[in-house]
Amino acid sequence: MSWRTIVVSNTAKLDYQLGFMVIRGEETVKIHINEIEMLIVESTAVSFTAYLMNELTKNKVKVIFCDEKRNPSSELLPYYGAHDTSAKIRHQMEWTKENKAAIWTEIVTEKIRKQAEHLQDQSKTEAVLLYQYIEEMAFGDETNREGHAAKVYFNALFGKDFSRTEECPLNAALNYGYSIILSLFTREVVSNGYITQVGLFHDNMFNQFNLACDLMEPYRPIIDRFVMEMKPMQFEKEEKHQMITVLNREVYIDGRKELLGKAVKIYTRSVFDALNDQDISLIKFYTL
Repeated sequence: MSWRTIVVSNTAKLDYQLGFMVIRGEETVKIHINEIEMLIVESTAVSFTAYLMNELTKNKVKVIFCDEKRNPSSELLPYYGAHDTSAKIRHQMEWTKENKAAIWTEIVTEKIRKQAEHLQDQSKTEAVLLYQYIEEMAFGDETNREGHAAKVYFNALFGKDFSRTEECPLNAALNYGYSIILSLFTREVVSNGYITQVGLFHDNMFNQFNLACDLMEPYRPIIDRFVMEMKPMQFEKEEKHQMITVLNREVYIDGRKELLGKAVKIYTRSVFDALNDQDISLIKFYTL
């Protein structure tokens, strides 16, 4: 079982040797590929062999490439994530509008619930309003309770002058954290044999990850909590490395405590079961 997150920050050459990823930099380090859950390549001065890329893909290792500012910019995704990918995609195309709306209603309700719990833990009275939005939730969130909740939530956490479009360390940290969570979900979508472009609610023709964006919504508050703990005055290399440790957080799901990556795996599969069986009770959400 893979569990390690590897970050390559300096000039290095990465290649494959007898089941190991070999990092040749100032020192030579060997890591068995079966141990690697995620590889983050922070430096643009890192080179890969095609052999290693193929082995990482076969073993479903999430590989994230960063730009010159060390921000995630792209990732490595296989064409085929499961032996029955063709059948899975046919099922995905047959999900009905009503079925997708029902699942989306559950997902967005849970997101607001996690936001309300976060506000409650921060002793913010606005939590009451978010719980009210949950009571007012319409099928498919036709009244956009999610949007109203987001405005109340972020203003309560960071002040009424805060905007998610502002360029500041808080937003840089949030965006970086969200990108890490999104990568976990894109991996799981592909590993289960589905395509990321076709979502439940998100339907942007320019977004390659519509389905992963849908699924990740209840996990965003985990990043929000982490950023609140960090209170970043800047967001540079050290803060980015600190943010990556969010993957070591544990949550309760399906009756046991799991690392975040495993929780994402369990939850994602449960959503696909719910979609294919048209049974929202199959969805397994996490608790803290």
